[in-house]
Amino acid sequence: MTGNSLELSRHFNAAAWFVDRHVHEGRAARLAIRSEGRSLTYGDVYAGANRLGNALRRLGVRMEERVLLLLRDGPELAYAFWGAIKIGAVPVPTNTLLKPRDYEYMLNDSRAAAAIVSDELAPAVEEVRSGLKYLKHLVVAGAAGPGQLALGDLLAGEPDALTPAETTRDDVVFWLYTSGTTGVPKAAVHLQHDMPMCCEAYGRHVLEIGPDDRTFSVAKLFFAYGLGNALYFPFHVGASTVLYPGRPEPAKVFEIIASERPTLFFAVPTAYAALLQVPDAERTYDLRSVRLCLSAGEPLPKVIYERWLQKFGLEILDGIGTTELCHTFIANRRGHVRPGSSGTLVPGYDAKVADDEGREVRTGEVGNLLVRGDSACSAYWNQHELTKQTIVGEWLRTGDKYRRDADGYFWYAGRADDMIKAGGIWVSPAEVESALAEHPAVVEAGVVGASDQDELVKPLAFVVLVPGRPPTQALEEELKAFVKSRLAPYKYPRWIVFVPELPKTATGKIQRFRLRELAKAHVRP
Repeated sequence: MTGNSLELSRHFNAAAWFVDRHVHEGRAARLAIRSEGRSLTYGDVYAGANRLGNALRRLGVRMEERVLLLLRDGPELAYAFWGAIKIGAVPVPTNTLLKPRDYEYMLNDSRAAAAIVSDELAPAVEEVRSGLKYLKHLVVAGAAGPGQLALGDLLAGEPDALTPAETTRDDVVFWLYTSGTTGVPKAAVHLQHDMPMCCEAYGRHVLEIGPDDRTFSVAKLFFAYGLGNALYFPFHVGASTVLYPGRPEPAKVFEIIASERPTLFFAVPTAYAALLQVPDAERTYDLRSVRLCLSAGEPLPKVIYERWLQKFGLEILDGIGTTELCHTFIANRRGHVRPGSSGTLVPGYDAKVADDEGREVRTGEVGNLLVRGDSACSAYWNQHELTKQTIVGEWLRTGDKYRRDADGYFWYAGRADDMIKAGGIWVSPAEVESALAEHPAVVEAGVVGASDQDELVKPLAFVVLVPGRPPTQALEEELKAFVKSRLAPYKYPRWIVFVPELPKTATGKIQRFRLRELAKAHVRP
């Protein structure tokens, strides 16, 4: 591993590394997880993961088969993730904010024979169960209904010992779905060595994480960002993590920081902006345990960095990572932050800013950001053409436009495609446009990203109405609710602008650059 000290043997199982190793080396009694008043040691996680792995084997799950995880953050998700990996199966942590048709697509695309879901999320799977071609077992954490298996009952009868599957460092370890430009999710396929690579790169050089640290991440475990923050970074060094299953409401986040006393706090810029709105938070809540605040998912505006530093006396170390690279590959460092920038290269990674022909541009010029590092996914599942477009030899095209200054700091300059990052989650304009077009009052719509008063990007929709339908505030709210009912709530347009027509090319394609220009006039900070 270039720039890192860890060398893995050919035969390697990530669950044995991140869980079993601590038990075998005498750290079974160390605190691993704090979750809603519960304390679990590494010994507890070891036993829970082993029971879950044994249960999956008894259900007939084999090596390399996928297991979809639709679980709220908590011990059960940790057990399921490590337990599946331990038997050589492939866990697929899945966004809990999506709609039934999204789960239908992912379950059929992954061909998962088993899904482990939180009881409150089970109805979303049941709604589409008749269309699931491969799912044999729906395992429910909590109260199970007809045709479902209760996770608690399954684990109760299983032994807490389990020999790791004989996987190699290049076997598949997990998948993560990420949105595509058409709105159809694509699965990034990660390998057993990818998580240790991230731990030795970002964990060692940016977080400087050690066994006495405690992590708390607003981003959930189904995000690539949250999975590292709250699970494998602390488990790499025998540290502890705080897992919270609920919505990260600002006051609740502050309460957790004050009571659980994490040393490393991770959030996305949208969350930092919301936290800054809590009145007198700097006097009400004790943040003295926090030694580092981290951000990723979308660019951190300079104004939010400055307000946070002024209010709490803490730097926010912004960075950029992608699902395809597993975690963060460019980041600011403690004491060396340049507000507004994504920072400098994390050791173990290389990057270049290139033109459309692949030639590196000069310092200060904007180009396409390409990155290489050993944590890159091996492919997108069943997406050969898209894989070839994204992974070019050792290099991965991020889809981001960047410039690099003379000191090696990288500065975000926009997207090479039309995708929007809202709250750290990808949103496809085409998907939102399609949802709006289903409303009987809408002829067509064009969606772009627009910046709010905190310089955070959200979807904005330009809507053409059917003849005779007047634009009203009530219709605007109706359309927002309409999209929320069809798509994940974070995808709805925060602003709707009614227009007589959309700007188009001679061939009839929407001119999104024109819409982006118009958006600036309609949304003023």
